[in-house]
Amino acid sequence: MAKFKTSEEAYAECNAKGEIKMQEALSKERVETMALISRVFEQTAQDLMIGLDRKSLKWSIVYTLHYDAIRELAEIIVLFDGRKIANHRCLFAYLCKIHPELEPDCNFFEKIRTKRNGLDYYGTFITYEDWKEVEVQAKLWIKVLRKAVEENIRNI
Repeated sequence: MAKFKTSEEAYAECNAKGEIKMQEALSKERVETMALISRVFEQTAQDLMIGLDRKSLKWSIVYTLHYDAIRELAEIIVLFDGRKIANHRCLFAYLCKIHPELEPDCNFFEKIRTKRNGLDYYGTFITYEDWKEVEVQAKLWIKVLRKAVEENIRNI
């Protein structure tokens, strides 16, 4: 089993392995499209939750769509920094290290990333209870990251 790394350790390892790279020219159209995609992820999850039975396996999709909205917004912030990052672990470690002004909750990002990986890579379904455990923070982080993205888009 992999040893848990702090966001500082993960950032240092990602940087050393070359997983954080420089990105060429920022395209306003690209970031606007990515921001729209994050909204679609979030809205689709909201639509799916209407009347969804607590025992449904679709809570995995609700969780994943919120995760993807967060990830997409984080990727936009990284693009504004002129970077491209190879994987989600490094993406969130970068966000935690380079953007303290957002007051990122590195433990939360790692928690949702590993839970989502359990679904994608190990076939572990995500339950209603799993979703309820992170719902408030997930929605908060979507709001915080979206605000940062929208401010950056206005400044392009």
